[in-house]
Amino acid sequence: MKMGLKIIILFSISFALMGTDYAFAQTTHTINTPTGAASPQAPYFWQVETTGNTDGKVTINVNDFVEWENADTAIHTVVSGVSPELDGNGPDGIFDSGIMNPGTSFKFQFTETGVYDYYCTLHPWMVGAITVQSAVKVLPNVGEDVGDGSTTFDVEYNFNRVVADATVDVDEKAITFTLVGKALDDENVLTLYLPKGLINNPNVIWADGIPVTDFEVTTEKGMSVVKIPVTKTTEQVTILGSSVVPEFGALTAMILATAMATIIFVASKSKIIPRIH
Repeated sequence: MKMGLKIIILFSISFALMGTDYAFAQTTHTINTPTGAASPQAPYFWQVETTGNTDGKVTINVNDFVEWENADTAIHTVVSGVSPELDGNGPDGIFDSGIMNPGTSFKFQFTETGVYDYYCTLHPWMVGAITVQSAVKVLPNVGEDVGDGSTTFDVEYNFNRVVADATVDVDEKAITFTLVGKALDDENVLTLYLPKGLINNPNVIWADGIPVTDFEVTTEKGMSVVKIPVTKTTEQVTILGSSVVPEFGALTAMILATAMATIIFVASKSKIIPRIH
């Protein structure tokens, strides 16, 4: 093991032994009701804080929150359903803010995928929609850079950026993930769903060469769920475990095992067959 890696591991273990708590919150998306939105002639009725969109539409992940803030001088409501203004049936009962006075807000958590239309019952031309998507993305074929490349895994992850690739280091029993893209919010927690056949017992983590101490590891359906706090500019995350994907794939291992068994069998036979003079 390289000296630099040994030092990082020792520091990581030392910090981890100290213990620390970390809260993994879901993302909150804010939609503002601007001044003058009560008028049908207003240039726009909603404004999404993170993107600047003014059509009242936002795409979020499962378990994220949406918070509507009334920045207008008039009262408003936020109700789920298709507005009668759009020939809809009105409220569908999923959420209802009630009367929102100026300066107040309403917050709702979306726990299922789908498209949720909403509108203001007092000003039914104020319409919008929340699209809720699965939070899990997939990085395919992790492990193809090891051995004969026949043993690979699709790694699911949840992150506000993109995990572009993963490199397995058999000697160090480590996997390095490369992060790219721009973060759209401040919830910079990388969640990886790691099959135990890919890496077992992930116990040391560092980001861009700096030890990470406040990570969380749980087990779910035979996988290690690893939650890692990072920054908006983190480029690489390396995870060390007790073992990583085998150097040889299952097919190669089977062939090697069969060959070895054959050699042993032939060798044993050669010892008991008497010579014929």
